[in-house]
Amino acid sequence: MRVSTKKFGKIINDFSRTRRRVFPWRPPELRIKKDETAAEPYRVLVSEAMLQQTQVSRVCEKYEAFIKQFPNVRALANAPLSLVLRAWQGLGYNRRALHLQGAAREILRTHKGEIPRGREALETLPGIGPATACAIRAFAFNEPEIFIETNIRSVFIHFFFGPRPTGLGPVPLANVRDVELLPLIEKTLDRRNPREWYYALMDYGTMLKKQHKNPSRRSTSHVLQKQFKGSLRQARGAVVRAVLEHPHSLLELKKSLRLESDKVEQAVLGLTEEGFLKKANRKYVVGGE
Repeated sequence: MRVSTKKFGKIINDFSRTRRRVFPWRPPELRIKKDETAAEPYRVLVSEAMLQQTQVSRVCEKYEAFIKQFPNVRALANAPLSLVLRAWQGLGYNRRALHLQGAAREILRTHKGEIPRGREALETLPGIGPATACAIRAFAFNEPEIFIETNIRSVFIHFFFGPRPTGLGPVPLANVRDVELLPLIEKTLDRRNPREWYYALMDYGTMLKKQHKNPSRRSTSHVLQKQFKGSLRQARGAVVRAVLEHPHSLLELKKSLRLESDKVEQAVLGLTEEGFLKKANRKYVVGGE
């Protein structure tokens, strides 16, 4: 499908008027129109960390409880790592929890507990790269940033990139590059209210994936997730859960987890190096406390 940018904007905005999704990290629509800083930056920071590589439905199940337990930067920064990891269980990729707490501690130390508004300052925080920094600026501060995430990518490929001709005919190869999407994202951006525009794009992208084959599969950035069972990621998660229950020796972990012995040992080594675990009285406990 190929449309004019004007018609594209109308399609997305018309969709959003009736299909706007409601999430606990999104401020109410009417409040946004009255106050451009209506979004709570800390809540946006937490949601952006959780939504990386985790389905929205799963984040919805965990988000409110996490915010209730750690309602602000100071509470999260000062919490024992074990409490943060327990609250994170079910979201996967525990490294994000470690980074999120590290970001909170840096914000408390360097920015007096206030989420920085500047892109460069955000990118100095643990776990925050350029795209996440731009997303935080757009959603927390309504700044007209240019960034791509999976649903946004799907929308622009769907509307602006038809099948490309090859020697075998016009087939939908995975050859759309993000560098081709960025000028269109910039051109169509609603600079008066980028927050709502990006919400609308992501909501439309979610709908697209339910009704069509995922357009993002045609992107050169699309990566199929590796099998979880038997992976190092599975071993890392299992080790963290076990140590959160009570201290374990390496031998106890190998016996109780019923995973490949070398995978468990590799997981323990990596988790210790990253600060998740530490050794105390010959057993592994949660680090950072």
